[in-house]
Amino acid sequence: MNYEEIKSTADNEMKEAVKSFEGRIANIKAGRASESVLDGITFSYFGNETPINQAATITIPEARLLVIKPWDKSNIGPIEKAILKADIGINPQNDGEVIRLPFPTLTEDRRKEYTKEVSKYAEDAKVSIRNKRRDAMDDVKKSEKSGDITEDDRFSLEEELQNITDKSIDEVEKLADKKNKELLTV
Repeated sequence: MNYEEIKSTADNEMKEAVKSFEGRIANIKAGRASESVLDGITFSYFGNETPINQAATITIPEARLLVIKPWDKSNIGPIEKAILKADIGINPQNDGEVIRLPFPTLTEDRRKEYTKEVSKYAEDAKVSIRNKRRDAMDDVKKSEKSGDITEDDRFSLEEELQNITDKSIDEVEKLADKKNKELLTV
């Protein structure tokens, strides 16, 4: 591998680790309505598994209420069943026209549990980033031995990899802090 390949591969893998962390914490409810709770929930629509947001209008009229208005009213039942089956911790209320998802307020203990969960996910993401750095450093050493890069290139590449790692870890910490503040805000 050459200098640029190693650097870009490590950078892309670390960005993926940050994105993955962001996706994991997006599904943690902060006691406020969020469309992200419906991510990954599908229902059978003409024999195809369809995401809810592709068959309904989703609105948030109040801070703790999500309203789903299916474009085809015959989908209300299947959408409601899919939400119940997904077990997101919110009971849908169906009035024949729309489905309402009232988000319960979080207790202080539950908020603290969620912040611990965010911190655990953040630590997992940091470990993943460090593992990617280690793999890239191994590639650097192999490339130097095979003559693809020089010793000077190795030192500069190791420094760049460390900077990319530090930047990725900082991003994870900022995302975790932001989510924890969101969770602890009553």
